[in-house]
Amino acid sequence: MATKENKQSQELANKLWAIANDLRGNMDSTKFKDYILGIIFYRYLSEKTENYMDNLLSTEGISYEEALKDEELAPVVKEWSIEHLGYIMEPKYLFRSLIEDIKGGDFTIEDLERAISSLVGSTLGQDSEPAFDKLFDDMNLQDKDLGKEVSDRTSLISKVMLNINDIEFNVDDSEIDILGTAYMYLISMFASDAGKKSGEFFTPTSPALLVAKLAALGLSEVKSACDPCAGSGSLLLEVQKHLTSGKIGHFFAQELNGTTYNLLRMNLLMHGVPYKNFSVYNDDTLKNDNFEEEKFQIQVSNPPYSTKLTVSPETMENDPRFSAAGAIVPKGYADLAFVEHMVYHMADDGRIAVLLPHGVLFRSGSEAAIRKYFINTLNCLDAVIGLPAKLFMTTSIPVALLIFKKNRNGNSDNIFFVDASKYFVQGKNMSTLADEDIDRIIKAYEKRENIPKFAHKAYLSEIADNDYNLNIPRYVESFEDEEIVDIPQLQAELAEIREKKQAAIDKVNAAMKLLGL
Repeated sequence: MATKENKQSQELANKLWAIANDLRGNMDSTKFKDYILGIIFYRYLSEKTENYMDNLLSTEGISYEEALKDEELAPVVKEWSIEHLGYIMEPKYLFRSLIEDIKGGDFTIEDLERAISSLVGSTLGQDSEPAFDKLFDDMNLQDKDLGKEVSDRTSLISKVMLNINDIEFNVDDSEIDILGTAYMYLISMFASDAGKKSGEFFTPTSPALLVAKLAALGLSEVKSACDPCAGSGSLLLEVQKHLTSGKIGHFFAQELNGTTYNLLRMNLLMHGVPYKNFSVYNDDTLKNDNFEEEKFQIQVSNPPYSTKLTVSPETMENDPRFSAAGAIVPKGYADLAFVEHMVYHMADDGRIAVLLPHGVLFRSGSEAAIRKYFINTLNCLDAVIGLPAKLFMTTSIPVALLIFKKNRNGNSDNIFFVDASKYFVQGKNMSTLADEDIDRIIKAYEKRENIPKFAHKAYLSEIADNDYNLNIPRYVESFEDEEIVDIPQLQAELAEIREKKQAAIDKVNAAMKLLGL
């Protein structure tokens, strides 16, 4: 019997495909996903408003719409809405109201524009303004790709809204991440186009699950969690799921891409994170450290792999995040710079789980010096875990998961290595980690015991003897012994095969002779 989650996922997939088909031919998939996600989010805000207000006003025996028409209640209700939700949504602009207008033939795309403008405008000058500022800008309702005339654009957006209205999800009781799942489906359905351009902003489920479980291991709740290259925020939200209390005091995040920054804010809000409980920035992490002196208990990230530095070496030499190591990362490999940023912001009880290309483990020069700084000076590198290839849509290379801890307790004399590269489920285009693969890694990490061909606890003296080269095969022997071949037995088997072959040929020839052939 299908679970509620499976049913929701399948229904969502079917509806999204229908929506996509309505838009197909008007614009490419990387563009129209912004309309689909934006409208899903607007519906969420609308239903969140109604649910919150109806519960709040239930003792008054009055609905949200009625309360806003009451001269005495209206100012109070609006104040509640700004304080707790961060915005005000007028009853006529509720998603339900807009759907009724569509069905009654009274809707134009300009109504949706006014609705969005009203919502965002209500946050101006409020504490919630940064959370909603320009949040819907990627959903350009005047875009000629939607249709040259207002009537054409109205017709197309109406179809999308009606399809989204048919998706059954309860904003207060959904078993799946509606927005994140929608994003994942849109990427996978149009991988030839959207995947190459957008997949980098969404960490696939199985590696995200591993990162989150290791980051949250043994913790009930955390004061703060941060992702300096947050994408859609999937890693941070996954961490929250695996804390036993499910509580993160404050979310911090930074994302360079403007469109993805909007998706990040939508995702946090759709997961019930109040606008007061997150601080997110649309900026280049290496150029501008918006976190200043903040220290985080948990940091997770899947930064861009082997990207070029956007900051001059001279600037980095004067930045305390990068200067302490005494070496600057190469211009063409910024990977360890992101790690330096995270280590700088690690609290005394902090921990980091970060996905990186294997090159950071063994490249020489300045990267070797930075590795030595992490290990010999700070002694904060706790584990190195090698993962299978093809886990990500945008790259087929295998990646490594590095764990850092400020307080390593009884493990300060070693680094734990895991080679999990052979444990995965092969898909058509991508591989995934099965639950048992993830459990195998986590159990090994918890026990920190040597496991032949899988895990090795390397003492710091062994690391030093290897000149701080962390290439996993140096520590985990993965060579498989070749099967010993019994030559005489093999020769006897070949002789027997030849005899059987010749006997078959002789039989056929005899039959053909009888037939006069």
